[in-house]
Amino acid sequence: MNKVLLIDDDVELTTLLQEYLVEEGYDVATGTDGGTAIAAAARNAVDLIVLDIMMPRMNGIEILQRIRKLSQVPVLMLTARGDDIDRISGLNLGADDYVTKPCSPGELAARVRAILRRANQPAAGAATDTLRAGRLVVHPGNRTAEWDGQPLELTGTEFSLLEVLARNAGQLISKQDISKRAFGKPLTPFDRRIDVHISSVRQKLGLRQDGQSRIKSVRGQGYQLLLD
Repeated sequence: MNKVLLIDDDVELTTLLQEYLVEEGYDVATGTDGGTAIAAAARNAVDLIVLDIMMPRMNGIEILQRIRKLSQVPVLMLTARGDDIDRISGLNLGADDYVTKPCSPGELAARVRAILRRANQPAAGAATDTLRAGRLVVHPGNRTAEWDGQPLELTGTEFSLLEVLARNAGQLISKQDISKRAFGKPLTPFDRRIDVHISSVRQKLGLRQDGQSRIKSVRGQGYQLLLD
């Protein structure tokens, strides 16, 4: 049974979401402050954290920053409707996904299922053999990757994207195909999640000797993992 931690100071909403997720088969704990989330991440005590951005004392962005210094536990952010800055900031800092409030329990449960599915197993239909693309080594079986012999600290979402790029190294692959292969769903209009996550993976891979990013962006078409 996957353990989910809900962090939100809206007790009524948290209770509603907790009851729904429990019925869906999750072991659910709740908290009203960032310290609870940070402590759980430090102990590896949960499989996923649902974190509201608008929190008292320490907001969700600050909490996420501290969590990512300790753990790569999946984090699903709850954001205000239309607040693109917070969404992009959260994704840049390593959030796996976001849901806008007010949200239905069904929508939240669907996002939780999708994130945990990506975190717990290789992408659908993917082989578990080791992938090699230049100095990049990807292990789909345990969802880890190395660059030049050094482990890469990747969130579950970042790993899923990198795996798709590694399987198609040197080839241009559209964002629509990336979304379908990495997440099992089509890309929706104006959705920038892939762009933001790719930006984070780029930083972790560093630059080529010629100063170019190792993940090339082709405007209006998609992305390509360049081989050294």
